[in-house]
Amino acid sequence: MSEQIPEEQHAQDARKPMDFSKRQGVESGVPKRVLFVCLGNICRSPAAEGVFADYVRRCGVEDRVFIDSAGTAGYHIGKRADPRMRAAAARRGIELTSEARLLSSRDLSEFDLIVVMDRDNYRNTLALAHGAPTQNVRMLSEFLDASEGWPQEVPDPYYGGEEGFEFVLNMLQAAMPRLAGELLGKSAFS
Repeated sequence: MSEQIPEEQHAQDARKPMDFSKRQGVESGVPKRVLFVCLGNICRSPAAEGVFADYVRRCGVEDRVFIDSAGTAGYHIGKRADPRMRAAAARRGIELTSEARLLSSRDLSEFDLIVVMDRDNYRNTLALAHGAPTQNVRMLSEFLDASEGWPQEVPDPYYGGEEGFEFVLNMLQAAMPRLAGELLGKSAFS
């Protein structure tokens, strides 16, 4: 479970959302690069990678984006996503094929957008920056409609039951339209 951060501290850490579609790439035909990050890279972030890949494929813009995932801890390097998450995603027609890898400081400069699942991993991701710009690091909850009552963090389903995996997938799917629109620009979907 992630440690709680006082709201005033979270507000101080908040960054002004960027319009990632205006960064070099979309206009020049170079795919935008998005990286999803959680702790071990076997539940939430590979699910986000698969859900986003499914979303952009259904929208016909899969050639405009490169999608990857990573973990802030090296517990599961080289392993596929948790079988329970793969099964839950498969029930929705989404295949999770990635293998776990460790987040590196190089990722912070190589990806246009880094989407982190919770505050602990957000802090761990920022700690790799070593003074480099981090405005491209965002929490997944920033792409959700707060009026729908979503939590501020994507809960880790690893120690829970099937319903936890389903909830995470619901949360991820709800975030993808706004995330894609911000990354690729709203005109990409018209």
